[in-house]
Amino acid sequence: MHVVVNAAMSADGKLSSRRREQIAISGDADFDRVDRLRADSDAVVVGVGTVLADDPHLTVKDENLRDERRTNGKPANPARVVVDSSARTPSSAEVLDDAATTYVCVSDAAPVEQRAALAEHADLITAGEERVDLLRAFAALQEQGIERVMVEGGGELIFSLFEAGLVDDLSVFVGPKVIGGRDAPTLADGDGFVENFPELELGEVERLDGGVLLTWRVAD
Repeated sequence: MHVVVNAAMSADGKLSSRRREQIAISGDADFDRVDRLRADSDAVVVGVGTVLADDPHLTVKDENLRDERRTNGKPANPARVVVDSSARTPSSAEVLDDAATTYVCVSDAAPVEQRAALAEHADLITAGEERVDLLRAFAALQEQGIERVMVEGGGELIFSLFEAGLVDDLSVFVGPKVIGGRDAPTLADGDGFVENFPELELGEVERLDGGVLLTWRVAD
C-alpha cells in the first residue's frame, strides 16, 4: 500500500484556527491538484475530528475526472475512510452518503449501539482495543483491494500515521497566511516525537496560489 498525506497549512504551520474552523488557505490551482490526487487514489482517509469539524464529502469534484475513473473500470469516486476509535461519526455525516463506499475504522472500546448505527451506513473495520490500530486497519483496507491511499487530515491522524511508519509521501501546500494560536491544530499533532524523528527527502518545490507546494518522500 502507498500512503500519501496531503495538507494545506498556513505559513506558521497551522491547519485551521484555534476554533477548529475551516479556513481557505489555498486557491483554485491547489483545489484542482487535490481533486486529481483524490481521483488517482483508491481511498481518501480522514480522522473523525475532521468529520466533526468540517463534515467533508471527500468525493471527486471534476466530472471529467470521475468519467476518467469510470473509463478505467473504477467507481466514480474513491472509497472514503474515517478513523474513529469511539464511533463518534454522526449518521448524518456527508461522508456516509451513497456517493462512494465508506469504511469506518473503530476500536473494540466503541459503544456497541453507536457501532450498530454506523454499520447501517458504512462498512466497519474493528481494529485495536482503545484506539484504532492503524497497521491492522490499513491491512484490512488492503484486503479490500485498496492500494493507493490519500490522507487529508487532521493533525492527530497524520501524527499517528507517521508514528506507525505508514506514510510514504507528504505533500504540503504552504499558504500566504499567518493563523497563530497555541491551540490551533498543526500538520502533525498527537504526542509528538522526542526521538527517532521521521526523516524526509525533498522531492519537488512549486510556486502555487501565492504560496508554495512542497513534496516530500519519507526516507527509508
